Amino acid sequence: MEKKQTSDFVGFGPRLWAWVLDVLAFVFFSVPLLYAIHGRDYLKSTVAVRGPLDFLNNFVFPSLVILLFWAICSATPGKMAISAKIVDAKTGNKPTLFQFLLRFIGYALAALPLGIGLLWIVFDPRRQGWHDKLAGTVVKRVMK
Repeated sequence: MEKKQTSDFVGFGPRLWAWVLDVLAFVFFSVPLLYAIHGRDYLKSTVAVRGPLDFLNNFVFPSLVILLFWAICSATPGKMAISAKIVDAKTGNKPTLFQFLLRFIGYALAALPLGIGLLWIVFDPRRQGWHDKLAGTVVKRVMK
């Protein structure tokens, strides 16, 4: 079986669209669960975290799912939908688990200063955000 080859770097617009798709998928699966656990008034509450199950469902579970998708597929479902994949910036191979973890942590660092680290994708020649630079990764289009 022939391996898929990658070519061009994926820019901000398609990556934003992939993120939107990932958020929609998460909402589709998590809101019914939260509704079942907390009842009808869950969405009316101004409390950020309503206990351990809420914390697990809103923070721990999504983090694990993202890392699992990255580890297995080198992409989230949103990135797969736009035919994109996370690869090691130097080799073009699949990143290590440590790189994926650094990349995940890097999202928070990139988003903190008004999202400048994420907007950096627009200006960077390799379309790397700060999270990609920290982890040594790039997002490339997957060509068959």
